[in-house]
Amino acid sequence: MKEKTQTVFDFSGDVAVEISGLDLYYGTFHALKNINTRMMRNKITALIGPSGCGKSTLLKTLNRMNDLVDGCRVEGTVKVGGTDIYDRRTDVAVLRKSVGMVFQRPNPFPMSIYDNISYGPRTFGVKKKGELGEIVERSLKAANLWDELKDQLHKSALALSGGQQQRLCIARALAIKPEILLMDEPTSALDPISTGKIEELCESLKEELTVVIVTHNMQQAARISDDTAFFLLGELIESGPTEKIFSSPEKEQTLNYISGRFG
Repeated sequence: MKEKTQTVFDFSGDVAVEISGLDLYYGTFHALKNINTRMMRNKITALIGPSGCGKSTLLKTLNRMNDLVDGCRVEGTVKVGGTDIYDRRTDVAVLRKSVGMVFQRPNPFPMSIYDNISYGPRTFGVKKKGELGEIVERSLKAANLWDELKDQLHKSALALSGGQQQRLCIARALAIKPEILLMDEPTSALDPISTGKIEELCESLKEELTVVIVTHNMQQAARISDDTAFFLLGELIESGPTEKIFSSPEKEQTLNYISGRFG
């Protein structure tokens, strides 16, 4: 009989994520190689590196999105809130409630703004109209969208601008009150003004939760992150406080990348 247990994540400590000896394979392709790192609670961690280096793959291991990829195999330990998320007893639905995700391109559902935000809470059992209304308002305020959209809640989310759609997707992720928010190049498809709003939003969010962001934009990583991890060909080359990584990296590959010599 399948063993069942209640999945509990403890975010009371300083470490939100701890990765030890992580190897990830897509079939025979070795995508991540012996990754060892920590991500601190209520901080923004930026994952940087050239295309195909493993940044997004690592991001997706943190809420087991890679489970959806045929032939994906994970070895090692990934602890979120002190719990090994690849233990067979871990409830993936509970994990994804604690670890939300925002993708590279805005992907609002083809429904109203209100229904986009309330979708997650409804899925987890919130039914009362008053409670759902409070969640919608709280989430839109957290994403700095309430004043823009409070009179348009029943308008289609698809009618919003690209920047508004991306902030709506952030609000949708926040509606289920995650402890960690994963962001996969959330501003790559946006104009500079919308990008600035998302960056301001990230900095305000870390008061309540932990943010892990993949970015190709070195200036963005330097502006908003507390810690930075540099990846190359599936390996974690160097990680540490952002200021140190950008001002005095220990590894030559890191220096070459952040100075624009390759990538």
